[in-house]
Amino acid sequence: MCGRAIIIEEYAEKETVMKQIFIGIIRFYQKFISPMTPPTCRFHPTCSHYGLEAFQKHGAFKGFWLTLKRILKCHPFHPGGFDPVPEKKEKEHKH
Repeated sequence: MCGRAIIIEEYAEKETVMKQIFIGIIRFYQKFISPMTPPTCRFHPTCSHYGLEAFQKHGAFKGFWLTLKRILKCHPFHPGGFDPVPEKKEKEHKH
């Protein structure tokens, strides 16, 4: 295996581990913290469901960025509403 392939494989393994950690944190929040608080999310899907879908669809790094942007929008001055996770764009191959 060439050096570049090893680096890509190591990156993919770390990405998977990080993604699972973030998903675990969200599931912990959904199971143990969210039930003790009143429903206040102004969005559909809720921020925690959005985060799960973002990590599952886009991986750890982009999923984290999308989730962070969503949470920062969740405040009294934003109207909320339907805000789905964007679809994953296919990478363009440059020749």
